[in-house]
Amino acid sequence: MSVSSAPASALTRRRFLAATAALASAFPLQLSAQEAAAEADAASQQFSFDALTEEMRQLAAEPHRAAEPVSGFSKDLDYDDYRLIRFRNEKMRWASETSPLALGAFPLGWLFTEPVVLYEVENGMAQEMRFSTEDFEYLNDLAERVPTTEALPGVAGFRLNHHLNRPDVMDEMVAFLGASYFRALGRGSAYGLSARGLALNTARSAPEEFPRFSRFYLERADSAGLVTVYAAMESPSVTGAYRFVFFPGANTEIEVTARLFFREDVDELGVAPLTSMYLYSEKNHTQFDDFRPKVHDSDGLYILRANGEAVWRPLNNPPRLTGSYFSENAPRRFGLHQRERNFEAFQDTEADYHRRPSLDIEPIGDWGRGYVRLVEIPSALEANDNIVAFWVPEEKARAGDAREFSYRMHWGDLPVDPQAATAHVVTTRAGHGGVAGVEVEGNFRKFVVDFRGGLLDRLEPGSDISGVVNVANGEIVSNVLQFVQENGVWRLFIDVRAERNAVVELSAHLAGYNRKLSENWLYQWINAS
Repeated sequence: MSVSSAPASALTRRRFLAATAALASAFPLQLSAQEAAAEADAASQQFSFDALTEEMRQLAAEPHRAAEPVSGFSKDLDYDDYRLIRFRNEKMRWASETSPLALGAFPLGWLFTEPVVLYEVENGMAQEMRFSTEDFEYLNDLAERVPTTEALPGVAGFRLNHHLNRPDVMDEMVAFLGASYFRALGRGSAYGLSARGLALNTARSAPEEFPRFSRFYLERADSAGLVTVYAAMESPSVTGAYRFVFFPGANTEIEVTARLFFREDVDELGVAPLTSMYLYSEKNHTQFDDFRPKVHDSDGLYILRANGEAVWRPLNNPPRLTGSYFSENAPRRFGLHQRERNFEAFQDTEADYHRRPSLDIEPIGDWGRGYVRLVEIPSALEANDNIVAFWVPEEKARAGDAREFSYRMHWGDLPVDPQAATAHVVTTRAGHGGVAGVEVEGNFRKFVVDFRGGLLDRLEPGSDISGVVNVANGEIVSNVLQFVQENGVWRLFIDVRAERNAVVELSAHLAGYNRKLSENWLYQWINAS
């Protein structure tokens, strides 16, 4: 199991997708009178984000107490059972013809054995949202094993539906399920990469820790249509109070505030972590006997630096676990992108990889010095999330520390700005070095990078521009730039030689007329041949 999956056992990407399958429906029915009365009986308590923050601060001074696992019939559910459970449309909370939102829950069982408690917040008062077996539909013979009516100690997570794509249909907009994992959609998107509340010691010598959201406090949409969700985070090393404010749309935005309190020293703190899948594309298709040209949720790491320069790092499926650190000072954005939006590039009629969202993290305030870390994990299957990216603050988190981070998340297509002054990377290809059809050398590799956009689109073939290429732990054999008349891209050919098992770091950009003409292309090659 890859280190990017959660919980620490076998929550694979494909199974996670099955567990969080979209629930799209027209306007469901209201709660019954009996259910409404049960809700009214639930004890209310005062609530505010500051009060939750203070509670989590005090909790960090106490020893960590693990959640009690679920008992009863839920603890015996396996994967096949779990996929036969549906939250009933008519039981959706907040559903009405005038409501912009509807809330459904995920059942306990299978991998999700620690109850999560949901509260509804209204006028500064929080009231527990109670669930029972009657809220769920149990298909096939599973229905015979489920008690007729049994109160549940909580749920595994929840989803929010919104009029995201059509005014007459409430599509799933966001889902929280498993540890601190959640996923959101922009208009026209299909679920792909995930986010987490926090990453602790990912792919380090110390064991990775998976904090969990144990409680959620949900406010209905206000007059401006804003939806706010608060969460309590717990783990052996850290507690936290989180606030999420949702802005659904073509690109769904989520404003996040994370207030963290550390019980223990943390070897590496990962802020705003993203988790995705990259199996293959033009660079490594020969390793996979598959009719589809590409298989990936994301194809590159994007960084917009404080000075306005952009970095594009194509993703790898490496021969061994790798980690890359990109030193930054107050970056404007970073994220995992799916730049390829053409169905023809994937030819997958089921997975809809061309509709998988990109996700950018936009820091709010000055995050100072640190690193964008990229973790790439070898994978032979698309069911595994093998890509992780997050921000690592320069100063390590120590026991007793309190930290606060605010950022804005952008979920959606996030296309390249057509008005950008600099060109962007369209495609990265790779193959054996030298001239095609000639004897192959094992320590010789060719990289082909296509650029388009900005000033490049206005230049004539033969213009005085060139590729600026640098390499670490290898040797540049050749560097040739060519205009491709057939599709209008500028193609950079780079031949590199390296020793066997060398980890080679490459960088390139196009320049001319005393200026940089493209974003920075970065790449890591492990010469395993």
